[in-house]
Amino acid sequence: MTFKLPKSTIVQKVVPKNAFDSYTNTKQRKSLSDKIQRIIWTNKIAFDTVNLTGVDVSEIQIFKIELKEKTIIKDLLSIIEKAIPYHIIFWIEFEDEFYISTSVKHLHPQNEDIAVIDYTFTSNWKSIEENVYQIELKNNLDWIFKNFCEQLKSVDTNSKSISELVEKQKNSDAILKEIEKLKSEIARCKQFNKKVDLNRKLKKLQSGENY
Repeated sequence: MTFKLPKSTIVQKVVPKNAFDSYTNTKQRKSLSDKIQRIIWTNKIAFDTVNLTGVDVSEIQIFKIELKEKTIIKDLLSIIEKAIPYHIIFWIEFEDEFYISTSVKHLHPQNEDIAVIDYTFTSNWKSIEENVYQIELKNNLDWIFKNFCEQLKSVDTNSKSISELVEKQKNSDAILKEIEKLKSEIARCKQFNKKVDLNRKLKKLQSGENY
């Protein structure tokens, strides 16, 4: 891993896969075993390690996950995210490639042992040598986490808070989904007039008029 974090943050502990048994069913436990080689808790960013606090973010954990095969493990990361109440930055690695995933989340109002995921930011697969992601330790923990999420965002906009960033990202995702849906409808459409109308809607969405 190439996050240049101070020694005070280093944990470097292997997390047993069966630690999540109470959050998984038989199929999910098999998937954890089949796809993941090791889970390592590498760093802890908190008041006792970097002397910074936050309001919405009280602690940021860094987890390195070594895979047995090159695959996206969104469903398995969600299990870990829900089981651990703190914000987690995942470095998922297979051979000389990696991708990053992290979720904005909050505690379940009726059960503080479970976290609720608001939005997940994910990178593409990259060569480890091409890592451009940085964790900047300044201001406060809320700023640190928001700054990191902004490195993973796909929407080209500035946000004052992490909740605003999530809202804009969700809106962008919905528009992209609608664009793909319209493209499919246009490809299937046989009626000229309807096709013209669908193309007009598509151009409107692509021009960003709905942002």
